[in-house]
Order: sequence, then structure tokens, then C-alpha cells
Amino acid sequence: MMRLPWRVLAPHTAPVRRASSVPAGLMNFVPACSTTDAHSLELLQDFVTRARRLFVMTGAGLSTESGIPDYRSEGVGLYARTDRRPMQYAEFVRSAKSRQRYWARNFVGWPQFSSHWPNSAHKALQRWEERGKLHWLVTQNVDALHSKAGQKRLTELHGCAHRVTCLGCGAISAREELQRRFISLNPEWQAQAGTVAPDGDVFLEDEQVLHFRVPSCDDCGGILKPEVTFFGDSVNKATVQFVHERLAESDAVLVMGSSLQVYSGYRFLLAARDREMPVAILNIGPTRADHLAELKVSGRCGEVLSVIQLL
Repeated sequence: MMRLPWRVLAPHTAPVRRASSVPAGLMNFVPACSTTDAHSLELLQDFVTRARRLFVMTGAGLSTESGIPDYRSEGVGLYARTDRRPMQYAEFVRSAKSRQRYWARNFVGWPQFSSHWPNSAHKALQRWEERGKLHWLVTQNVDALHSKAGQKRLTELHGCAHRVTCLGCGAISAREELQRRFISLNPEWQAQAGTVAPDGDVFLEDEQVLHFRVPSCDDCGGILKPEVTFFGDSVNKATVQFVHERLAESDAVLVMGSSLQVYSGYRFLLAARDREMPVAILNIGPTRADHLAELKVSGRCGEVLSVIQLL
């Protein structure tokens, strides 16, 4: 088992000057962060080099660099910018009006949300997999950017917004197919898009969605829902067990771009602690698991991974 002593980062170390990994137009969703100092990069390089079967967990902080906002980032996350909160599972299931509002907003936001592409951090992790460094990647994101980057050893813990499931019969279909059905059912419906949200929809007023028509399942007439874990719902038990098994096969854990505030991801850090596995965290701002980490590095994922070498 690889073990590393606790590393105290030296704040006085001169930062390494590098070009930003985030295009200028996408910076508004990335929290303010100073350039990661050279000492921190050396410690993370050492951590990655020692690992032989690395278990990586990613969160929304990875996708903000692709232009997708998150919920919790200081100053720029959804919670900081608005008083809006994400759809709750119970509300979606019990209320046809809530489903109409959700799908109308999602319909407007889908062309933009589905057009995002992997950034340099996604591509770096895919290369780590190809080189045999990365044993398994678990993402809490539902944006499919890891899949778009070519990641194969991947579990989408909270599902994927590019898929739709029927709550009646369980049939799975492509979100793009549902978009075509929306267009067919609502040929004259229009709405002015507002600010995009992390789950892919936009802000619309209630009166804008009154006449929006939502299709049912083609097979059974059941309720259609994105194949994602809504707030208030729980992750499939088989998925949780599968991830625990992949964790048990690994020898180190690296968390990237996640505050780990949601238990569905945090539980695997608790399991890593119980297994006495070394943990490193790369994130802007504090996380729920900082006390479990042997190494904590502050920085943008794309910028930091650009200088980590696989030796």
C-alpha cells in the first residue's frame, strides 16, 4: 500500500506562470484562484508517480473549465448567483406541472448544454487511462464530457443527462431523440433563454411554459425523466457496490474539482480512509474531505494536470 506523510504546502513558494487552461469566455464559471505554486505541483507529481492503480473522482469543478456552471463555487456557482435550487426528485414525480416546467427549461437549454466539449483536464485523464496509470474514474458530473473525451474505465455516479429513462417501464433512450419529439409537439412554442444552470436547463418564467407539451414514453406511456440522480433521490445500490469494488482494486485516490458536499461521493473517501489508502485533493476551495487527505492542492484542474508527467 502506498503511504505518504501529510504534506504542509508552502504558501510562500513562488507560483509557476502558465497560460490559463480556461478560454477567456468561459472564465466566468471558474472561481477566482491564484496559480498553483511549484512546491504543491512537486508534491502532486510525487503522489501520482507513486500510484500504480489510481482511483480518480471528479466533480463540477472539472466541467466549469468547459463553460458549464456548478452549484457551490464561491461567487460564481448557481447558489451564489441566484436563489434558485435544483429540481427535487419527489417534486418531479408527483407534479405534472413541475415536470412541464423542468422539461420546457431543459428543452431551451439543451442545444447549448449538449454542445460543450472536454477540456484539457478531461483529455489528460483519458491519457492517464491509456497509459495504465488510471485504474478507474468516477464522475459526479452528468454532462458526458468524460465519455466525449474517450474515457472507458468510467462510472457516471449520478447518471448522464444525455440519456432519458421511463419511470414506468425503465426504457432508456437518447436525450437527442427526445429533443426531436419536443420540437414536433411544440412547433410554434418559443421562449427567451435566461441564465443556464448546471443541469442543462435555463431560467424561464412560469407563464412562459404554460403551453409547452411534454411527451410520454413511446412504449408504455410512462413518465420520462433524465437518467440522472435528482436531489432527494439515491444512487443505484448496484452502482455504489460496483464503485466500492473498483476502489478496493486501487492503491490511491485523487479527487479533482469536487467539494464532496454530497454524501453519494463522500462515502468513497470514507471507504478509502478505512482502507488506509492515500488521498490527494485538487480543488479550488475547501472540501468535506480535507481532513482525510494527505495532500491538498488548490488550483484549476486543467492547468495543474498540464504539468503532471506520467513517469
